[in-house]
Amino acid sequence: MIRATVVALAIALPGVVAAQEPTDASVEGVRAHEVSLEEIRTRVVAAGSEHPRLFASDSTFSQIRQKIERNARARELYQTLRLQAEAMLSVAPVEHVVTGRRLLSESRKALRRILTLSMVYRISGDQRFLERAREELLAVSAFPDWNPSHFLDTAEMSLAVAVGYDWLFDELSPDDRQIIRTALLEKGIEAWRTHGECFTATNNWGQVCTAGISAAALALLEVDREMATEVVHSAVASVPRSMQASFSPDGTYPEGPGYWDYGTSFNVILIAELESVLGSDFELTREPGFDRTAEYINHATGPTGLFFNYADGGPTRGPLPALYWFAERFQRPDWLLLENELLPRYLRSEEAMEVKGAGARLLPFALLWMPEQETPAENRMPLHWVGRGEIGVAMHRTSWDPDATFVGVKAGFAAGPHGQMDAGSFVLDAAGERWAHDLGAEDYNRIESLGMDLWNREQESDRWRVFRNNNLSHNTLVIGGAPHDVEGHARIIEHTPNRTVVDLTPVYRGQAERVVREVEIVRVGEVVVRDRLEDVFGGPVRWGMVTRAEVEIRSPHEAVLRQNGKALRLQVVAPEAAELRLYETERPPAAHDSPNPGTRMIGFEMGPAEAMELEVRMEVGQ
Repeated sequence: MIRATVVALAIALPGVVAAQEPTDASVEGVRAHEVSLEEIRTRVVAAGSEHPRLFASDSTFSQIRQKIERNARARELYQTLRLQAEAMLSVAPVEHVVTGRRLLSESRKALRRILTLSMVYRISGDQRFLERAREELLAVSAFPDWNPSHFLDTAEMSLAVAVGYDWLFDELSPDDRQIIRTALLEKGIEAWRTHGECFTATNNWGQVCTAGISAAALALLEVDREMATEVVHSAVASVPRSMQASFSPDGTYPEGPGYWDYGTSFNVILIAELESVLGSDFELTREPGFDRTAEYINHATGPTGLFFNYADGGPTRGPLPALYWFAERFQRPDWLLLENELLPRYLRSEEAMEVKGAGARLLPFALLWMPEQETPAENRMPLHWVGRGEIGVAMHRTSWDPDATFVGVKAGFAAGPHGQMDAGSFVLDAAGERWAHDLGAEDYNRIESLGMDLWNREQESDRWRVFRNNNLSHNTLVIGGAPHDVEGHARIIEHTPNRTVVDLTPVYRGQAERVVREVEIVRVGEVVVRDRLEDVFGGPVRWGMVTRAEVEIRSPHEAVLRQNGKALRLQVVAPEAAELRLYETERPPAAHDSPNPGTRMIGFEMGPAEAMELEVRMEVGQ
């Protein structure tokens, strides 16, 4: 029997071209259970040739119709999907428009449209949706390529076309099938043979690429079973690298919750397509931390419904269909408590009906994975979470209610995947408002179009000239105006209910001998941030916090933040000589930086000194 390891896979892919964004393929992930080529070949040979088979069969769609009748949440979701499909009827098909070096926005639009139209057709039988999905499939099949030089584009397009081909197979003409099949083979599978290095990536690339190309192979299984065997074997042997880097040891996602949505969703899609067609997950669900990561994403969501958006990523939490899959797989319906609250909010929003963009492109999977009937679930999730992987994070909350007090604090290092200089940074929710913000990611295409090397994470690279990426924009300490040490690795050294202590010393190498930050929820509505520094020699120390609230500085030690009729009192307890002031964040000084409208930073500067203790208390109320 042939045993495959990641090393063997790398050798088996001749002519691979490195992806242009970092795929962080340095982690040597090897499966505890290696899957042999013969094991996969046996399952591929035994698989039937009927369509549909990817994620769903004819009987599955019949069950979804029953689900829509019995489950009010499923019914509301389907009604929204149908309204979206109606609106898509008058939208022109996607075009081969490369923005910068990416076709990705077009691939994502195609994925949203084909998934939605195909799902609504399978449920309703309305021929208009079939014809519109067919039009989209033929349009993208006629593209000269799916931009394999940035392989995420190819992977997402392959998933879109594979699902449309499979779900609509019986209704497509033989000529249509041939056109679409050829596109999947040439623009998807063959492109993978020469640009397939992303399979071995250790970040979200590995998860997305394996899911997309495996979907293409499984949709075409009866056309070439040896090809399907090769692709699936490569995917199953490779994706544990991403999974180990992403989830081990406790489910915390190092690239932040925004990329959790991306990478983990496609990881679930990969497992779901393998199980639906080949009847096995090949023990992928047993990878360390995978069984806890759905709980992590709930902890990384504040009571406001906003993410603790460390690393690259925005704060907005959209629908997370993968949570329905996780809840069923691990029998944890309480993991859906936030999703069941936030999904209806999205479905009733104007955003849900904007169909020209990519939107929540995986939303139809929620209809597929929702339970047939809603059942009350006891919340078994604790109030505190600590992730102790390479990128340590901790989150505390006083309850799971919308008006709870919530604080998240980050450790880790800037040179990690999609990393920023945000070690020590925190976000704060209280009284239903977010008070301390992270500005999120800069626009990739914009920075790249200026000729800046956004993906070089060396100390002097362009990446750290970007305001949103460096420490000047984050709710952390800045010493002498200098950047963090990108290799300096901050560690969580203490975590108890309501309190986390982070050793930031390595981040300030060459600036101070010791730096420790402590974040604590004192009680509902009150949070304290304490910093202890020793032998500061790099220059004055700036404490800062980004907010969208209006700020009234009442005295050198006290300010009141106000938004939406709520107020937060910020008090500098120590040092006595501190003087609060506002720092500019709305319009960063560099021409390459995007503006951050409606934001400002409140803070102060002190020192340097042999020893410093800073303490800032924030309390709801005037």
